[in-house]
Amino acid sequence: MVQLICTQPGEWRFSEVDFPELKPGFAILKVKRIGICGTDLHAFEGTQPFFSYPRILGHEIAAEIVEMEANDLFEIGDWVSVIPYFACGDCFACQQNKPNCCSSLQVFGVHIDGGMSEYIQVPINSLIKDKSLSLDQLAMLEPLAIGAHGVKRGLVKSDDHVLIVGAGPIGLGALLMATLTGANVILMDVNEQRLNFAVEKLGVKQVINALESDPKKRLMDLTMGQMPRVVIDATGSQKAIENSFQWIAHSGIYVLIGLQLKDISFSHPEFHKREATLMSSRNATREDFKWVIESIKNGRMDLTPLLTHRLDFLSIPNEFASLNGPNSGVIKAMISFDR
Repeated sequence: MVQLICTQPGEWRFSEVDFPELKPGFAILKVKRIGICGTDLHAFEGTQPFFSYPRILGHEIAAEIVEMEANDLFEIGDWVSVIPYFACGDCFACQQNKPNCCSSLQVFGVHIDGGMSEYIQVPINSLIKDKSLSLDQLAMLEPLAIGAHGVKRGLVKSDDHVLIVGAGPIGLGALLMATLTGANVILMDVNEQRLNFAVEKLGVKQVINALESDPKKRLMDLTMGQMPRVVIDATGSQKAIENSFQWIAHSGIYVLIGLQLKDISFSHPEFHKREATLMSSRNATREDFKWVIESIKNGRMDLTPLLTHRLDFLSIPNEFASLNGPNSGVIKAMISFDR
């Protein structure tokens, strides 16, 4: 079978390897779709935190079960997605039912080799399925679940003013999930093309370009002078993260989904007087995946507009670099293994 390895930043290599030998408690999957996310793009350009090479990328997966031990939950031939956060099950976080931030977490395609392979082997307990979902939908569950987790961390509720900073796939996922709660959602970015996409394709009514002459006044106007109770960063940009502290309402919550390599700094007096809450949001839980699945099944969320680009597995070395950059027009690119 064929695997694609990112050997170092900017370089790919195909490799022929043997078909995996089934391990107890695992399933062998034939990969059908892989979504490309910011982690993959950053790994390719050499800017992804906590990353080493060589690495097989890919963790937004839709696949077919081809081999596994008999069990009560899955069958050979099932289409599944993978919850790609492999936890130890024993640490304090795992004991608190938070395997998404396990102290020795291994993320498929990040800390260990991932899905850019014709066949993969993953733990059965990492699988999730719903027969009503398409392969594309299954492959898009993971980034949407990350957005869902950030929304849950922010305790977003109906009629809240919520600011999502970052109009990439994760930010748009957080926006979609926050909208489902009945919150008044505002989207901020510096990329006018992405803001226009959100308005035209997703029906977003409130957007702000952070490069405007006075974005704070615009935000005050949209929140009736209160500022957002919840601010969610999905940029990972140090400048954006630090800048967004000023948008938090008094007694508000600031959730960092985006990850920055360096230290961040902010005014303690400004933060303290708000009695604000700062929290991180790492990965997602099975409950977040289920929330996304139910939202798709119930017709409350259409993923079609998000899928903007497609490419074939064998074409990745030639086409991958074109997916990066603010003017690429890419929201979600999907790799197909159907040949």
